[in-house]
Amino acid sequence: MKRADTTADKAKPAETLAPEIRPGQSIALLQELHILTRDGKLNQDSRRKLKQVYHLYQFIEPLLKEIQQDHAAISLVDHGAGKSYLGFILYDLFFKGLNDGSRIYGIETREELVQKSTALAQKLGFPGMSFLNLSVAESTRSDKLPEQIDIVTALHACNTATDDAIDFALKKRAKFMVLVPCCQAEVATVLKKNKGKDLGKSALTEIWRHPLHTREFGSQVTNVLRCLQLEAHGYQVNVTELVGWEHSMKNELIIASYKNLPRKRPTDRLQEVLATLGLEEMGERFYTQHLAEAESTT
Repeated sequence: MKRADTTADKAKPAETLAPEIRPGQSIALLQELHILTRDGKLNQDSRRKLKQVYHLYQFIEPLLKEIQQDHAAISLVDHGAGKSYLGFILYDLFFKGLNDGSRIYGIETREELVQKSTALAQKLGFPGMSFLNLSVAESTRSDKLPEQIDIVTALHACNTATDDAIDFALKKRAKFMVLVPCCQAEVATVLKKNKGKDLGKSALTEIWRHPLHTREFGSQVTNVLRCLQLEAHGYQVNVTELVGWEHSMKNELIIASYKNLPRKRPTDRLQEVLATLGLEEMGERFYTQHLAEAESTT
């Protein structure tokens, strides 16, 4: 299906647009996403959003090209898609020039956003985009998605949705994951509950004795456990900043690439961290390949 030309795409000469806009981008898309005003301008909030997505695209584009070297028809699933800023801009910058069956799937629990994104993709002539009204956990079992996915993204998926996205990616044998975690209170809750038990004699509990520290330390430990879990499944993990702190406090970017690396050391370290901090009950959440294989045989 050929992408329809739109009046908005033709209306503004390039020199009148905000300098952040890249050559060939759909002006109609950016206006529909309320990133650009009707006269082609950016406000401060829109500039911040666009900078985040552009910065993330710098990390994702090489992964897309690496997949292309292996096979055509790239599959990318974006969890907690919201208004699908990331999915639409990824499609506009990279996917719309492909004609090989490549597809982006946006997973979102709010039906009204799914309907709006579906309508917008049709309006812009973006046939390789699909939007599903599912939770991240439900999508793992859905027959509306392929059995294997190339790239999984989750940008600020709240609470345990990032963990569900990791679970999805592991079960879909994803080659790459690109994750920007959001707040997750589960680990902090367990830390708070268990700090008065056997660990109460340890000076380690001073790290999370105060409620504010419990929340901050719980967030840090959560991402450490996520990284160890990915390494325990054979992934190479890189942790970096998404953008400067002036743009977002939820700034951690985790990129995982499947390399079939040795699993024993990260598996042992994961179990050791859980035991040291009294988080053994979180073992089902941060499962390793060894545990997954054991469960599959029972």
